[in-house]
Amino acid sequence: MAKGRAGGGRGEPNFDVPEGRAGDPADLDLRLSRADRPGGGVARGESGSRGGRVASAGKPAPSRGRSPRKGPRRARRSILGRLTYVTVVVGLWGVIGIAGLVAYHASQLPPIDQLAVPKRPPNIAILASDGSLLANRGETGGRVVSIKELPPYLPRAFVAIEDRRFYSHFGVDPVGIARAVAQNITRRGVSQGGSTLTQQLAKNLFLTPERSASRKIQEAILALWLEHKYSKDEILELYLNRVYFGAGAYGVEAAAQRYFGKPAKAVTLAEAAMLGGLVQAPSRLAPNRNLPAAQARAAQVLAAMEELGFAKPADVKLALATPARPAGIRGGGSANYVADLVMDVLDDFVPKFESDIVISTTVETGLQAAGEKALVDELNQKGGRYNVGQGALVSMKPDGAIRALVGGRDYAQSQFNRATTAKRQPGSSFKPFVYLAAVERGLTPDTVREDAPISIKGWSPENYSRDYRGAVTLRDALALSLNTVAVRLGQEVGPKAVVQTAQRLGISSPLQANGSIALGTSEVTPLEMVGAYAAFANGGTGVIPYIIASVKSADGKVLYKRKDGGLGRVMDANADAMMNAMMHETFVSGTARKAEIPGWDLAGKTGTSQDFRDAWFIGYSATLVTGIWLGNDDGEPTKKVSGGNLPGEIWKAYMTVALKGQTPVMLPGARNWRNRAPSEPAVTNSTPGGLIGALLGEPQAAAPSRPTARHADAGRGPSRDDRNFLEKLFGVGE
Repeated sequence: MAKGRAGGGRGEPNFDVPEGRAGDPADLDLRLSRADRPGGGVARGESGSRGGRVASAGKPAPSRGRSPRKGPRRARRSILGRLTYVTVVVGLWGVIGIAGLVAYHASQLPPIDQLAVPKRPPNIAILASDGSLLANRGETGGRVVSIKELPPYLPRAFVAIEDRRFYSHFGVDPVGIARAVAQNITRRGVSQGGSTLTQQLAKNLFLTPERSASRKIQEAILALWLEHKYSKDEILELYLNRVYFGAGAYGVEAAAQRYFGKPAKAVTLAEAAMLGGLVQAPSRLAPNRNLPAAQARAAQVLAAMEELGFAKPADVKLALATPARPAGIRGGGSANYVADLVMDVLDDFVPKFESDIVISTTVETGLQAAGEKALVDELNQKGGRYNVGQGALVSMKPDGAIRALVGGRDYAQSQFNRATTAKRQPGSSFKPFVYLAAVERGLTPDTVREDAPISIKGWSPENYSRDYRGAVTLRDALALSLNTVAVRLGQEVGPKAVVQTAQRLGISSPLQANGSIALGTSEVTPLEMVGAYAAFANGGTGVIPYIIASVKSADGKVLYKRKDGGLGRVMDANADAMMNAMMHETFVSGTARKAEIPGWDLAGKTGTSQDFRDAWFIGYSATLVTGIWLGNDDGEPTKKVSGGNLPGEIWKAYMTVALKGQTPVMLPGARNWRNRAPSEPAVTNSTPGGLIGALLGEPQAAAPSRPTARHADAGRGPSRDDRNFLEKLFGVGE
């Protein structure tokens, strides 16, 4: 190295090569020895040159040759180290990737501090007058229930079959996921899911039903949040009230009512197992659609419950021996017509509510079932023979409280409510309004009119029997439903007076003031007719039919309670007594003879429209008013169904049940005109309506005071609730 400097040239490094060999490049050995490689250095206390290893204390360096025993072991250690290194690196990148993926999908959700369980859509429980459930309305189909209300085996059924590690995992169950993956690989298909109950709840509360990796990640995130926010029992309670069971039933209460006709707190172990198994595939396992599959799935649930100690072996054995079966729809579903009417008018009483409400109605379950049975049995037995396919029944107390309402033959087949919505010609059942208008102008049940052919501007109405009786009393004319007499009376008082009289009693549908109005040619609904007849039964007070008695929140707060109200007095008490006497005669010697119920004071009127398209029977006692309509939805004529045959038979079958056990009561004022001899001349008064009688030379009698459209001694008018009901139901105001 000094040589270069002496000559003034560039100094070159010699890499510590000994002096004697620096000039001989061939002698340089620049290869790395094992000692120079990582892990091959000299042991502590040793030193050595770069050209070889030097033993301490002057000992010769060990040979470079590899030991045949130590080499493979070191090679194996080197491969293991590399694998460990690669695994750690890949794992770290995997964790980073998963964290990034989770962070991305979490960013698509609302901020955690803003998350909240969405409110459950409110349920509307519609109860009968005795507090029993008639129907549920709303999006869920049932009320919210507390887990404390339920028998212990009901929530356990869901845990056993859907998430047996529910009480031990943190919202996501790795063990369950691994088991599901293994099962699916083994069976070469998706046969088992790994979602926990918490994940299922998260999906139901916050997410769409789509199947994607993105949704599953969000589901897991939300499940962790739920587990952090709520206790296990709270999560399970939320789940039981939100999960879908098919048939429009959300929540275990709705499902119990829908499939077993009972509240969730009353289900048996077998029924609980069926409900627990149902959530896997509600449409496929619904017991009312596929009972064998539902029972097989329930058996799996019971086996799981026994395995986990959730049910005693003896109880499981009994449940397997007597598997659950769906209950038939009570009353063939006719209570749904009641529920539909309640929903139609609810906004008038409680326009807004955000939580569950309970509506108490005036409907009596026993009468509802009796009305359903009477109508359906008659149509099933004779409908085909008489070519009549539909019917309706309305029954109410004389104060307007609806006790039973059947809007058709089968709600499942047709939800159209013929009791409240269908407008049909009432035929002769409209005649009491004509006779009332005449009585209010001085006529009495003993007044005589001629039953003879009549012609009005080319229109010549005839009696049903096509014969004529000559001079008859109004009592007999109404009982026998003589058309010519009704038309004559209509002409005496004037068609407008007939219309006003009917409207005063509660008929709200448009009425045509013409000659044929006396024969019931203007269309009305059964509910209107029964409501109008209620005034005859209660002594002359007009009513507005009502069905809602009260509305309360789920915690018992009163939101609405009905107050007394109606149309006030709409007819004189004496006029009402005469009408009751005349309509009572229809049960004694007239068209309603077959409907008589021994021991009861009854009154009413039959009705048949042209070509036998509509058949009516409206009758009443002092405690109950009931109307029947039969016909076809398309207006096709029946095969001579008249008010006195099939409708009368239905009316009698129903009223016999409805009046059973009650003490018979006389109709208002009936004794004053019942079977009395005509001690005074049959007369008309001198008002314009009695002009024909005066011209015929009939004696005049003192006329009772004539009521106006709103009678002079009327009580308070309809309440606001009543007016709202009219407007909602019939589209008219007061």
